[in-house]
Amino acid sequence: MREETAIGRPSRPILSRELIARTALAMVDRYGIEGASMRRVAQKLNVNPASLYNHVPDRAAMIEDVRALVSDKIDSAPLRELAWEDGLVAWARSYRLAFARHPRVVPLLMTTRASAPVLLAAYEDFVVAAEAVGWPRAEVLPLLTAFESFILGSVLDMSGPAIVFDPTGQEQQFPRFTAAYATVLEQNSDDPMATRAFERGLAMLVASARPEGQISSAEPSPDRRSNPVPARGTGRIRR
Repeated sequence: MREETAIGRPSRPILSRELIARTALAMVDRYGIEGASMRRVAQKLNVNPASLYNHVPDRAAMIEDVRALVSDKIDSAPLRELAWEDGLVAWARSYRLAFARHPRVVPLLMTTRASAPVLLAAYEDFVVAAEAVGWPRAEVLPLLTAFESFILGSVLDMSGPAIVFDPTGQEQQFPRFTAAYATVLEQNSDDPMATRAFERGLAMLVASARPEGQISSAEPSPDRRSNPVPARGTGRIRR
């Protein structure tokens, strides 16, 4: 009698574009920018580097897939559903939280242009909301960049020492700064500065987030209530 051969699971996960992206993200989380090389990702997956190119065109495309994975956690729905200022606050907080889970990705993403559809969908929501409160089209992307620079800067701040200042030994030379520094030491030891600074800065940005002469409104404009922008997709990576 012929002995039947049992079909078991493959010795390694089946290679796919999403698996490559998730592996690259894990490598960046651990090693920083150096982890985002095709060679190192292939080594982690125990495959030949050439095999990756059957699923992803090049390293830049792999980086965009990493951007998509992180950006998929950004919630831009508040920009569509809430008053402008409230939507900005909720969107900015979700943006910061998404990247706070992967702070070492931030420098990597600065090396390529953003084209991930899931992120562009959030940008579309921002532009629609900004134009609805009167921002000229030519001023919308500078406004978006101001918010993004602040948010991502806060993410990098979170990834460093909890308190970056240290006047120890120079107290008499800088007494007022030392006194202010002492108040920080009295705060939550896990997060004495970063979140407070983020919330303070965000409030300042939002307070000036309307074109000059515009008055803050607590309610969305009538056309935004009656014609909501459709919900976006999940931005999953193509296999």
